Amino acid sequence: MNSHLKGILITALGVLIVTPDSLFVRLIDGDPLVTGFWRGLIAGLVVFIAVLLFQGPRAFSVVFRSGKPGLIYMVLVASTAPAFALAVTNTSVANVVFILAATPIFAAIYSRIFLGEPIERRMVLTLIVVVIGLGVITIGSSESEIASWKGDLWAVYIAAAFAAALTAVRKIKDVSMVPAVPFAYIGAALVLLLFTSPFEAFAANWPLYLGHGVMIGAASCLLTLGPRYITSAEVSLLVLLESVLAPILVWWVLGEDPGPLAIAGGAMVIVALLVSNYFAVRATRV
Repeated sequence: MNSHLKGILITALGVLIVTPDSLFVRLIDGDPLVTGFWRGLIAGLVVFIAVLLFQGPRAFSVVFRSGKPGLIYMVLVASTAPAFALAVTNTSVANVVFILAATPIFAAIYSRIFLGEPIERRMVLTLIVVVIGLGVITIGSSESEIASWKGDLWAVYIAAAFAAALTAVRKIKDVSMVPAVPFAYIGAALVLLLFTSPFEAFAANWPLYLGHGVMIGAASCLLTLGPRYITSAEVSLLVLLESVLAPILVWWVLGEDPGPLAIAGGAMVIVALLVSNYFAVRATRV
């Protein structure tokens, strides 16, 4: 198996594993902050054990050598754990994954502002269509019983925060940030422990909490490993699968209908990013 095929398979497997993420949040009957606590703690422990087994304890020294960019990365990634639970709890799953699909747009804007990288014409056109699509989703939220602008805002925050985290570590490209992920996740859990009482809820929902955390931990490892073998544009194309599969899965299991405007706006976002990434992939092979 060549390295390119390996990268595609690893990334695709990571996407398939993380697809039920929002479904787990829906199925767990409890405080979203408690869900965020167990999500962060268990996922962090899974990644910690994986790094320890495959890279050894010395790999964790990257956390202390990454400086300010590494600290920014860990804080922002940590904040996305409770934010995701709050987003899914307060709006439709379709809205959340469609909005999260716009993460590359935020990354392009941050790269222009903080790294001085030009925004290609392709990305400018994509940005315009994505903004219109997000506007349609927001309008749909005001007319839907299961969607709310509050959850939409949390989803926007996650996309913006994760893009900022990825932009920050581009200043230290030669350093793998995988060993920093457990510190971010477990750190988020410890902070949430100050505001929640998660242990009583664990008894009632422990299979869901455990499965959810293990799934996030495994997907985090795979989605970090995959891009070592394929281009970022190819990764973006594969990650879009979640935006399509997650709403279908939740609709099939729970009968959650996101509404016509959410579907229309989401389609605009997905198609715009799909076309943009297609041309990016083609450009890398010329």
